Amino acid sequence: MVYTVTFNPSLDHIVEVDDFRTGITNRVTAEEMRPGGKGINVSIVLKELGIESSAIYYSAGFVGDEITRLITESGINASEIKLSRGCSRINLKLKSIDGTEINGMGPDIDEDSINKLYDKLGDLKDGDILVLAGSIPPTMPKTIYSDIMERLKGRDIRIVVDATGELLLNVLEFKPFLIKPNDQELGELFRVDITTKESVIPFARKLREIGAENVIVSMAGEGAVLIDKDGNVTMLDAPQGKLINAVGAGDSMVAGFIAGIIKTGNPKEAFKLGIAAGSATAFSEWLAEGNSITGLYDAM
Repeated sequence: MVYTVTFNPSLDHIVEVDDFRTGITNRVTAEEMRPGGKGINVSIVLKELGIESSAIYYSAGFVGDEITRLITESGINASEIKLSRGCSRINLKLKSIDGTEINGMGPDIDEDSINKLYDKLGDLKDGDILVLAGSIPPTMPKTIYSDIMERLKGRDIRIVVDATGELLLNVLEFKPFLIKPNDQELGELFRVDITTKESVIPFARKLREIGAENVIVSMAGEGAVLIDKDGNVTMLDAPQGKLINAVGAGDSMVAGFIAGIIKTGNPKEAFKLGIAAGSATAFSEWLAEGNSITGLYDAM
């Protein structure tokens, strides 16, 4: 079973506005609501690839209720931890101006609610996969990912971490199954400029030496680099297509890799499926559908 954890999920309000201008009232011409958050995105794409998962997440207020409704409507097992105070965040995404977003803060998560998460994770069984993805609220300890991995240490649970900065560095000693920084994040970690796939390799190898089992470094339209558990390097170009939506492409890549590992056990094939899933989302209005992913995979 795959479990995903999202500490700060969102209700994404996606709007289109013709000829957006500041200083006046702009009228929305089209809109939709989607559940958001990196772990939730992974669960949604896994579902498209025929892999069941349980999405564990915090929710609060009426927004949290709507997030849960939408997740359940997607056919995903919603494992909600309800907070008694605050309200889950709403993120406004303006499609008319590419990349323009206003993201909410989200509720505080207290110690009792963290313990409820630990209780849920205590039910994981050997052979399960756990995905820890995304940012955390500022009230939470920056060691939360490593604290979780410390509790699960010694068990046969493969842990995927998609995070940046301290959140990522703190987990390496616990030997995560997969980490997936992008080229910019990798450069920031080592204070270098990453410009080519070849320039990724020594720094991705360093992350493996520190503790990660598999390392994928995504490079948007340039493709990605995998260094697998045996130290093998695989570089793949991204499929050609029209970029429509970059949001969720990295999460889709993670989901594709997990699905590929479950189905084939082969890191190179899993990597290929990850590239296909990330690209299919980039070419879609929202997260990619299964047939779009398999179509790109078969063409690679």
